[in-house]
Amino acid sequence: MSILDKVVAAVTPLESDEQRAEARTKAHNAATDGDWLSLVLDHHRQIESLFAAVKAATDSASRVRAQKRLALILTGHSIAEEVVIYPALVKANEQAHSTKAYTEQSAAKVQMALLEDLEPMSQEYLDKLEHILGAVSHHVYEEEGTWFLELKEKLPPADQTKITFRYQEEFLRYTGDPEDTAYDAIATVSGSVLSDEVSGAKTRN
Repeated sequence: MSILDKVVAAVTPLESDEQRAEARTKAHNAATDGDWLSLVLDHHRQIESLFAAVKAATDSASRVRAQKRLALILTGHSIAEEVVIYPALVKANEQAHSTKAYTEQSAAKVQMALLEDLEPMSQEYLDKLEHILGAVSHHVYEEEGTWFLELKEKLPPADQTKITFRYQEEFLRYTGDPEDTAYDAIATVSGSVLSDEVSGAKTRN
């Protein structure tokens, strides 16, 4: 672990597993099936599983493959939040949370890039991976425990629907997952608020 990693780890508060579970339960209860918050929570769980897969890999080739999958989903998720959800925090008068969110995710991207330069089966690699996981877990705790609950409370239904569509649109733009049926799901839940916009976007894509 680098000196920078040690400094960051020392000043980053670590929540207990119980606190993180409580935050997730609150977020889950605030979400509705198919809305932006439920999509975010699905991605958070997927990212956690991918971190575990990288750590559990038993050879260099499988670890690199797992790392690339983690990077794809983590970056796609981050971009979707940065383009859609964090601006919505500003709209909800939560500028401080938005600024902190951008800063934390930028740092995670830097650390993921540095991870690529390390020998996959080395202890240095595992230390770096653990540092990134800790930072991402803390960021997730902030989102699920406070930031996104406030966003769900403050913005009107029309904005919530638009965020749902735009979040998944940006995620798919990066990941290009051909198996994702988000457009059909979003068209169903959007009703009349975004029906024209959804239909137009689906036709273009």
